[in-house]
Amino acid sequence: MREDFARALTRAAGGIELTREDIITLLQALPGEEETKLFELADRVRQENFGDEVHLRGIIEFSNYCRNDCHYCGLRRSNKEIQRYRIPLEEIVDTAKYAAELGYGTIVLQAGEDPYYSGEELAEMIRKVKESGNFAVTVCVGERSRKDYELMKEAGADRYLLKHETADPALFAKLRPGTSLAERIKRLQWLREIGFQVGSGNMVGLPGQTVETLADDILLLKELDVEMAGIGPFIPHDQTPLRDCSKGDLKQTLKTLAVARLVLPQTHLPATTAIGTLHPEGRKMALACGANVIMPNLSPAGYRQMYQIYPEKAGSKENADESHEKITSLVKEVGRHISKGRGDSPKEQFKNRPAR
Repeated sequence: MREDFARALTRAAGGIELTREDIITLLQALPGEEETKLFELADRVRQENFGDEVHLRGIIEFSNYCRNDCHYCGLRRSNKEIQRYRIPLEEIVDTAKYAAELGYGTIVLQAGEDPYYSGEELAEMIRKVKESGNFAVTVCVGERSRKDYELMKEAGADRYLLKHETADPALFAKLRPGTSLAERIKRLQWLREIGFQVGSGNMVGLPGQTVETLADDILLLKELDVEMAGIGPFIPHDQTPLRDCSKGDLKQTLKTLAVARLVLPQTHLPATTAIGTLHPEGRKMALACGANVIMPNLSPAGYRQMYQIYPEKAGSKENADESHEKITSLVKEVGRHISKGRGDSPKEQFKNRPAR
C-alpha cells in the first residue's frame, strides 16, 4: 500500500476530516490491497451508522416528457424515437397502495422536467400518494420554482432528490444546454431552507470528467450536507450526442461510492439502478462498499421500458412482483435485512419528526 494512500485511509478510519488531496488519493486506490482496504472501511462505516438494514425506496416514474435537452439522457426533448407517456393519477395511487402492501418505507415520484404538471397538480399527487400508506414521499421532478417546492412540502412531501450530476460548472453547462450548476445549487439550497430531506448526486465516467472533478463532487455533497447521495456510472444512450462515448468504469464507481461513505457517514447511499445495469452483480458490490439503500422500479409494467434515461435499465423488463422478489433475495444473499421503517435521515434534526 502506498504511503500517501495508507495515511489518507488512516485519517478516514480515525474520523479526521479528509482534505481534497486525501479524497483524490483514495479515489485512485490501486487494484488489490488498496481497493480491498478502502471497501472494507467504507462497509464498516456504513455498518456503524446504519447497521445491517437496507432501505427500499420504490420508484414510480410517472412521466417521461422533459423540457431539457441534456446530452446524456434518453428522455431529452430532441429524442423523437421515444414513446412518451404520463401515468394517470389513479394508476399512480394504485401502485402506491401496492407498495404499501409490500411494506415499502418510501415512494419516489420521479419524472422528467415535465411542464405539463403545475405545482398544484404535483401537490395533489403527493397528497393522494401519502394517503395510500404510511411512507415517506421523495419527489424527483427537477428544477421548479420555489413556490412549487413549497406547495409540495405543504402537501406532505418529505424529501426531494435533485442530482447535481457534476461539480464542474463548465462540464455541467456543456452537457446540460441552457442550464447552469449555479441555478442547480440555488434550488438545492431552497429545498434545504424549506425543510426537505435533500438528495443530490453525480455520475461517474462522464466524458471530460477527471478524478479531481469526482473529488469536487464529493466535497459539494458534503457542503450541501445532503441526506442522500445517488452516485452511479454514466451509461451512454444511442439516441443522444454521447452515444459513442465509453461507459463509466465499474471499479471507479465503487471507489467513488466508498469514498463518499467515508466523507458522508450519515448520508443514505443507494446501490443505484445504473450500477446494476453496468454489471449483474453491481448492486451487491455497492452494498459491500458503503451503500445502504436500493430503489426498485415499481412503475406499472407497460411504462417501464419507455423511461429510458439509458438503455437496458435494470428492472425495466420485469414487473413489480419480480423486481421486489429479486431485490429481497439480493438483500438476503449479502447477509443484510430489509428495513421496516421509513428510512429517514439519522441526523438529529430529522429524528422523531412526526410523519404527515
